[in-house]
Amino acid sequence: MGSVLGHLNPALVWKHFEALTQCPRPSKKEEKAVAYVKNFGESKGLETILDSFGNVIIKKPATKGKENVKTVILQGHLDIVCEMNRGIEFDFDNDPLQIYIDGEYVKAKGTTLGADNGIGVAAALAILEDDSFEHGPIECLFTLDEETGLTGATNLQAGVLKGSILLNLDSEEEGSLYIGCSGGKDTKGFISFTTEETCECCEAFELKVAGLLGGHSGLEIHEGRGNAIKIINRLMWEYSRKNKLRLSSIEGGNKHNAIPREAFATVLVPEVDVQKFTDFVKEYEKTVKAENATKEPNLTVTLGTCEYPAFKIDAVAQEKLMNILYAMPHGVIKMSADIPGLVETSTNLAVVHTLQDKISIMTSQRSSVASENDDVVNMAETVLLLAGAEVEHGDGYPGWKPDVHSEILGVFKSTYHDLFNKEPEVKAIHAGLECGIIGERYPGLDMISFGPTMYGVHSPDERLFIPTVEPFYNLLKEVLKRVPTV
Repeated sequence: MGSVLGHLNPALVWKHFEALTQCPRPSKKEEKAVAYVKNFGESKGLETILDSFGNVIIKKPATKGKENVKTVILQGHLDIVCEMNRGIEFDFDNDPLQIYIDGEYVKAKGTTLGADNGIGVAAALAILEDDSFEHGPIECLFTLDEETGLTGATNLQAGVLKGSILLNLDSEEEGSLYIGCSGGKDTKGFISFTTEETCECCEAFELKVAGLLGGHSGLEIHEGRGNAIKIINRLMWEYSRKNKLRLSSIEGGNKHNAIPREAFATVLVPEVDVQKFTDFVKEYEKTVKAENATKEPNLTVTLGTCEYPAFKIDAVAQEKLMNILYAMPHGVIKMSADIPGLVETSTNLAVVHTLQDKISIMTSQRSSVASENDDVVNMAETVLLLAGAEVEHGDGYPGWKPDVHSEILGVFKSTYHDLFNKEPEVKAIHAGLECGIIGERYPGLDMISFGPTMYGVHSPDERLFIPTVEPFYNLLKEVLKRVPTV
């Protein structure tokens, strides 16, 4: 198959990005991408290091006369979020992404595109290959498993990197310079259940909530998008207050850092109540479509036939589960008082999954204030404990405190103005960038995060806005030319 993106500029960036889309690289299974990056570095005769965790570091020496310039670390992650539309047959472990151009966007057919963070990795590789400009020493750090635990950055060894400036290439809005990010922690609950035999007096249905936008649970949490788990549970909770309904299984969402787009439940209702239940679902769909008409125009709530289940969840566990899902907070908890428009603290009801003898509930909390993150973690834990659930927490990750007096921020601002005759926006981001963790490993790093414009990240609607890639790369090159001396 010929190149899809080969005619786009800058050619080196698009070459590497397209190559990366052909390397299956789910979180924790990035071996093919690691091999691509490592082989590239070695083929160029550059110092290439594979650390004990599997992160790749490639070092490019300064051009002549630039040896005394401060060393810059370019950083991105190799893994991608693996989301696909229901009904799509795709194996993220083995299949290359099916990319295509749609107007001014690059997309993938029915799946996430992996521009997060493939385009940042591609830009760093392009810099390593690009000999058209002068620069100081450059170190490129390509980390693993950013999307499911930030474990590549967490396991980064001290002393391998020598740079004093870190440019994280993992932001998604051209013209924005990020100087801080939130920390976060996952809170997971388990409701144990016993199975009960189903009876022939009931009819089985599959409830389905679909058509939602989903999106990144940090970047889009403030936009008021629907949560499929909340929507499907509300239906079951309201109906079961006055009518008989039994649950066999429930599934919704699949990533801790994605707003759930779809949810499914296998339910049983008495045969005599089938029409009543059918009418209720139709009316409920009208209600939630009206409530979400502006933000979620494609929302659907449907009732379909399904294979008759072998069991139903016991009534006590069902009641606990529905109460947890209804009471569990979701969305913005607090906005920043210091940075207009910045979400300071939030929580995401992310995943519900039926296991053999228990139901797992995954939530994810974020805040740029550590004490507030602890508070919202406690909030989620309390809801779970009140219903008698078992509770587990992830290790969490630190935030990155903004420094408005950063030297490299000054370089970026002046460079951006010179290139584009306008001022960049200086922001913090309500998402977990690796900067916080790397900054802990290497105290004193002067850090900026930036990137081209992307939409729909962490969903099959992910798309990369082509016209922003060249300005992003030109800004990167020009900043590297202007890095101050030691």
